[in-house]
Amino acid sequence: MRKLLIIMLAALFVIPATNVQAQYRKKKETTEIIKEGNNKRLWLRNNADTSWHPTPGGLYEQVTLADASKKGKKTEPIIDLGGKHKVRRTAYDTVWKFTTFDAKKFYFVDYNYNNFRPLKWLKDDKRNWGTFDPVMDYLRSAGRIPMHLCAVFSVNPTITDQDERDELIARAQMEALISLDYFRDILIELEMKNKISYKVAEIDWRYWQDEDYYNEPQPQDAVIRVGLICDFSSKKIDLLPSAARDAQSFADIKFFANDATVQKSYALELDNIANYLKQETGLEVLLTGYCDNVGTEAYNMGLSRQRAVEVKKALMMRGIDEHRIEVIAKGEDDPVGDNNTLGGRSANNRVTVTIQ
Repeated sequence: MRKLLIIMLAALFVIPATNVQAQYRKKKETTEIIKEGNNKRLWLRNNADTSWHPTPGGLYEQVTLADASKKGKKTEPIIDLGGKHKVRRTAYDTVWKFTTFDAKKFYFVDYNYNNFRPLKWLKDDKRNWGTFDPVMDYLRSAGRIPMHLCAVFSVNPTITDQDERDELIARAQMEALISLDYFRDILIELEMKNKISYKVAEIDWRYWQDEDYYNEPQPQDAVIRVGLICDFSSKKIDLLPSAARDAQSFADIKFFANDATVQKSYALELDNIANYLKQETGLEVLLTGYCDNVGTEAYNMGLSRQRAVEVKKALMMRGIDEHRIEVIAKGEDDPVGDNNTLGGRSANNRVTVTIQ
């Protein structure tokens, strides 16, 4: 009898403690964002328990998945993983007082999409849509129409630490995703049956602003909530067309092994690149340095960077402003030739020229 009493008392303490530990582990789990194949989309895993939820003040707290994506409803692949898109604001029409929209045009709305969240808790007659009001008026009056809506953000270009940028990007994606889900809730509440698809994309703030980036005061926020891009057509289209979609292409600049000297034989090619950039003042150039696999990884990374820098210097000597030339180093990555052969190694010692 005494042993039975001891076992019962122990059970009263052990079982609750086990439950607490289980609950603690459950709270520590976060919604997993996973890639679906190679289509550069993100999916929210439906069986996850919690998710990181950005508060209006920019802080993050754990909330149930139901707040980010309603249970029982298939989560759509709406986050774009294409990286920072090189697009400019001038490529879009600006929403102002439109009463109708052209299905052949893209429109940009200077609206903080994070405002969708507090609006969800207000009645329709008290909601203030601000610069998004013309879009809402159109959705109310046009009946069941298709619309593509893309929330656009940018990480401040002054932040150069890649780990910090990656963390900011992940949080900004989730924030935008949740904000769009609140907007979906509002449309359901208003019984608006419009067929709307959603996306989230990161853009390069420097390209988006174009010349204004150098001429106007810039935001200090780590994440810049740029706004929303709208399209009112039924077609599957790219809402973020590159400014350099039809740009001219140029041949690689080749280098001798273990050398970063730009050979005189490339003078004409460099002249052509410089002249093209002078004609197309809205475009810039990306120089990517590569090398073969002879030597240490660190040495090859430095050599590939130096090669790109030397090409950059050559273009600057031809009158191209420094801020229009971007340089990155790839070292031994992405070989175009077989490093086991002399010809393959020669092909890998190069700088690629990409107009963007």
